[in-house]
Amino acid sequence: MQNLLHWRLLVAVADSGKITLAASQCGMTQSGASQAIAQLEEALNTPLLVRLPHSVTLTQSGEQIVAHARTMLAELNAIQRCAQQAQSSHAGKIRLASFPSAFALLLPPLLRKFHRRFPAIELVQLEGTDLEVENWLALEAADVGIVLNPEPERQSHPLGKDLWLAVTAAAHQFARNRRPIDFSELVKQPFVLATGGCRLNAQLLAQQAGLALMDVRVTVSDWNTALTLVREGIGVSLVPASVIPADTPGICALPLSTPLYRHFGLVCSFAGAGSAPVQTLLHYLQDHLPLPVSS
Repeated sequence: MQNLLHWRLLVAVADSGKITLAASQCGMTQSGASQAIAQLEEALNTPLLVRLPHSVTLTQSGEQIVAHARTMLAELNAIQRCAQQAQSSHAGKIRLASFPSAFALLLPPLLRKFHRRFPAIELVQLEGTDLEVENWLALEAADVGIVLNPEPERQSHPLGKDLWLAVTAAAHQFARNRRPIDFSELVKQPFVLATGGCRLNAQLLAQQAGLALMDVRVTVSDWNTALTLVREGIGVSLVPASVIPADTPGICALPLSTPLYRHFGLVCSFAGAGSAPVQTLLHYLQDHLPLPVSS
């Protein structure tokens, strides 16, 4: 079948009634346009135009074919617009900020699959504390960030929640009882304060509950180090369920009698909220690969 230029030319001839004018609109010479129309009629094996002294008009079959040609060209334009929109939203750069445990445990499989799906979107990962993430968003240094326990009135995109668990050495009396632990009893124990690089940790949770950690023996940012110290009998701790390996000999993880969760939310900076690549990431994470929920 003939190329698109033939169909554009035919529609232009139908609209103008003159081959000369249609040829000019399509960037062709008059002789080239006349030859193209003749080729089209030969390929279709039917006359399309009636040649008059100073103009042309469509034959009956020409009118029917032009109607289909208009539809075809309109659909082609729609396809091109769709491709342009996809290109604008599926290409670009996203500066994604998060705290260490999210990059280490939660985000890698999500981001690998996202990159395979949208290879033209570059993901720049910014790792810091939860307070640094908030600061980067405010300063527009990050386009989107993972925020812990975002306020209800804040525009955020929920990703999941993680249950806080008390961890003790296997020989500890709490481990022997194997019962949920009251937070008010946990804070009285020698404590390994694990932060994971975040302000939201056992100390803040205790304050929010009107309590205080009575005997903090050591403060560490690394979850695995905290678990090792607990196993060594330095103290008990409170850590998110997602950071506890499946096989943890010498460690006992127990729920609190009143469950506590840390909630994950994606929050955009002002500029990030208007970014097409960021919106692509948000939709992908929410619709396809939400963060795991511990309960």
